[in-house]
Amino acid sequence: MYVCLCHAVTDKDICKAVDRGACSLFDVQNELPVGSCCGRCEDTARNVVDEYLSTRRNGALHRVPEPAL
Repeated sequence: MYVCLCHAVTDKDICKAVDRGACSLFDVQNELPVGSCCGRCEDTARNVVDEYLSTRRNGALHRVPEPAL
């Protein structure tokens, strides 16, 4: 699913950034341009990061969460 329409960033892109070590939306934004244009996607992007980190902590590493809309 596209999270950032301005820069075509998907939830999978965000999860890959977390897999590479990002631990927050700020870390993801250092790697991807999510939220750098209009900013409307920041809440959804933050939810994707938080849910994916939670999923990883619970041991389900390969499931990409569906962000809340």
